[in-house]
Amino acid sequence: MRTASRFIIVLIFLGVVLGGIFGYKFYQFGQMEKQLSQPQPPAKISVTQASEESWKPAIKAVGSIEAINGIEVANEVPGVVETINFESGDTVSKGDVLIRLDAAIDEAALRTRRAEAQLAAQEFKRVSDLLPRRAVSQSQYDEAKANYDAARARVNEAEAQLNKKVIRAPFDGTLGIRMVDQGEYIATGTPIVEINMLNPIYVDYTLSEKSLPEVENGYPVSVTVAAVPEHTFTGDVSAINTSVNPESRTVRIRATLDNQDNLLRPGMFATIQTGQPRENKVVTVPRTAISYNTYGDFVFLVAENDNGEQIVKRQTITTGEVRDGRAEVTSGLKAGDTIVAKGLLRLRAGQRVEILDESGQEASE
Repeated sequence: MRTASRFIIVLIFLGVVLGGIFGYKFYQFGQMEKQLSQPQPPAKISVTQASEESWKPAIKAVGSIEAINGIEVANEVPGVVETINFESGDTVSKGDVLIRLDAAIDEAALRTRRAEAQLAAQEFKRVSDLLPRRAVSQSQYDEAKANYDAARARVNEAEAQLNKKVIRAPFDGTLGIRMVDQGEYIATGTPIVEINMLNPIYVDYTLSEKSLPEVENGYPVSVTVAAVPEHTFTGDVSAINTSVNPESRTVRIRATLDNQDNLLRPGMFATIQTGQPRENKVVTVPRTAISYNTYGDFVFLVAENDNGEQIVKRQTITTGEVRDGRAEVTSGLKAGDTIVAKGLLRLRAGQRVEILDESGQEASE
């Protein structure tokens, strides 16, 4: 009997607990339905308009910065570094002495050659004076002249050999990091320092062969590099290769850029826009107004529903080139269309909206 009573009490207790839980959940569902049945307040948005602009078409490519003249200075003859006349990073002019190698042996050899040449010159003069009087034969005169010419040639050879012990800047430019030390023995061809002519400077890039008819010498180019992304460098196409690479079907293009501030350095990766002389009318919108995703780019177009309320509609678009924060819209919009300027993630198609003015206040009716 007690067991049956306890069982009944447990059942009553469980019924009360479960009934309370179901009652609370039923109450929550009722509140949610009430909230959903109430109209949602309109989302506050800022808007912009698609505008028509005149853009000169451009061909985009990537390339690298190249010095007009750029080499590693090296020695033609071996020797011991006697003096170093530059510091890393110096700006030099053509002909400036960079280093001198020990030249004691070459100087002694030059003095010997000059002495031999002086003796040969005296002998040739003596024979030349005697020849008109027939005191010497023609063969003796020819031999003396040949000895004199050979002696002068040996002097020139010794002078040239001595000059190679002085390494000079081959052109105006900026030096890199010194790679030799004073007193060091350097073999023939040892790199001494890098020198580059930085202003003006080249940018080399390639274009597809189908773009070749759209590029000519003198066309403007604009270049950006990762090192100074906020700066755009300008120049002109200065050379177009005469052949197309048969493997890649591309043609090499070279443009010359102004580089007065030396911001561009050889080897930099560059993005190049090659401009065209004509202008095209394009419809553009801010990049922030576009949602880019794998299913297609879209914007939210501001429209009115049947009740005259402002709503947003999802409008699929096709985008093109991007310049200065604005994107070209090739299809899906026309000039003058009003679209949401930013904050697209919090919107949904068909949602009521309220337009704010530029100060962030509600726009007046």
